[in-house]
Amino acid sequence: MDHDNHLSRKTVLKAALAAGASVPIAMAGVPALARTARDSGGSPVFTPACDDGDDPTPAQTEGPYFKPNSPRRTSLVDASTQGTRLTVTGFVFGAACRPIANVLLDFWQADTNGAYDNSGYRLRGHQFTDAQGAFSLTTIVPGLYPGRTRHIHVKAQAPNRPVLTTQLYFPGEPRNSTDTIFDPELLMTVRANGPAREASYDFVLNVPQSPGPGDPSDPTDPPTGGAWKAGAAYRAGDRAAYGGRSYACLQAHTAQAGWEPPNAPALWRAQ
Repeated sequence: MDHDNHLSRKTVLKAALAAGASVPIAMAGVPALARTARDSGGSPVFTPACDDGDDPTPAQTEGPYFKPNSPRRTSLVDASTQGTRLTVTGFVFGAACRPIANVLLDFWQADTNGAYDNSGYRLRGHQFTDAQGAFSLTTIVPGLYPGRTRHIHVKAQAPNRPVLTTQLYFPGEPRNSTDTIFDPELLMTVRANGPAREASYDFVLNVPQSPGPGDPSDPTDPPTGGAWKAGAAYRAGDRAAYGGRSYACLQAHTAQAGWEPPNAPALWRAQ
């Protein structure tokens, strides 16, 4: 990927947010964003994410405490579980930055005291991404044990594809600098929500995909012109009229209500 001349989806979203433009949470064709605020209505938070050709999420060791056949559930806690409550949300994307449905995500972790349940399935469970490639996990902030920083284990497997085994980390942890396998590319974005914590991470799997409508590499989507129209697929360089003015498209995207050219300076430039 030409990092000097290519406007990534993540760059466009950052620019739109900085400019105060209206950016819907579910941005079709621009998925490089962890939607930590899809329920709260707050501003999205960026994490290591799919960025038009970036490397897939790095693999890490399984460790000694994985157990197969975990129960299917999105919450690993109950009323008796001790520790700071943590919600982890995100999406799973493939090689073309498009979400993948029905990805198996198997999570396991230490309890608040740094111990793993090796006789049962406490703080262990698996789930599948929904039709939009999204997942949500309710758990606790894991405790520390000798030699490691705080982390959550996960196995991710798209349908009929190899398994990615990796770990997720917490920013600002003192032991991040001494943990021999810590990888900053696996840092979650974490914020406080009262006494609880909310985290986000988007996985990128090495799964071949065809580009979708509006992607710059999609040769079947012809340039459009005339008046701006929601639902139209625009390419960089296309022109559209809105409110009596002409605008040039800066980044390929599929138009949505709220992204009218005056409201989306990261996508359109007035001529």
